[in-house]
Amino acid sequence: QEQLVESGGGLVQAGGSLRLSCAASGRTFSTYAMGWFRQAPGKEREFVAAISWGGGRTSYADSVKGRFTISRDTAKNTVSLQMNSLKPEDTAVYYCAADTSMPRIVSSTANYWGQGTQVTVSS
Repeated sequence: QEQLVESGGGLVQAGGSLRLSCAASGRTFSTYAMGWFRQAPGKEREFVAAISWGGGRTSYADSVKGRFTISRDTAKNTVSLQMNSLKPEDTAVYYCAADTSMPRIVSSTANYWGQGTQVTVSS
């Protein structure tokens, strides 16, 4: 059974950093695009970042450009999100997603989703 498991969330002060990881299992996700989304209380889920299966293409939401970096380790079937210069408005549950199509990742219609990890940024 395909599974995506996020880790690395927590509480951090504004200006700090966190690194989220997503471990994929149950199938070979090495040929899948992967991405990160977030959902804050009372808000809709929003796209954060995506990376192509080969890692050569990345895409970011304007709100995180220059602060967040997505990367992947194909051999380990993992994708990471390095988050720097965190702001209180980055507080949300962060979800990992995977799909054969990067456009489906960016449009939030990916086929595989993790359960999420909470990120809280205090002011």
